[in-house]
Amino acid sequence: MKRFATMAALAICVATPAAAEMTLAFQWGNIPLCTTGRPNTVGNPAFALRGVPVGTDSVEFRLKDLNVPGYNHGGARLGVSQNLTAPSGTFTYKSPCPPNGAHTYEWTATARSGNLIIATAKAQRRYPE
Repeated sequence: MKRFATMAALAICVATPAAAEMTLAFQWGNIPLCTTGRPNTVGNPAFALRGVPVGTDSVEFRLKDLNVPGYNHGGARLGVSQNLTAPSGTFTYKSPCPPNGAHTYEWTATARSGNLIIATAKAQRRYPE
């Protein structure tokens, strides 16, 4: 019986194709230099998403300062296609603006089908670079 269960589990693994991982990339772009701790409202950087799962109808973008994770920099939820390039300036958010040096910031892209989360991708950069 144990041998049958192992073969059945192997058959499921072989029969199920591996899901492509969704990836996110971005550049800060031409946002004004800010190191005062008082962020500017700016247009989003250009985003490139790859491997967006079939069935995704929107992607939510959110920015987090990993050094001060409680601060809400904002973001937006956008309708999407299979591979998304969201041009800069599609939405506004509160810019990175670390006081006293550079911080690490992380954009998270959450693929959704309705309200169901189906994939997540993250990308980090220092600011200022």
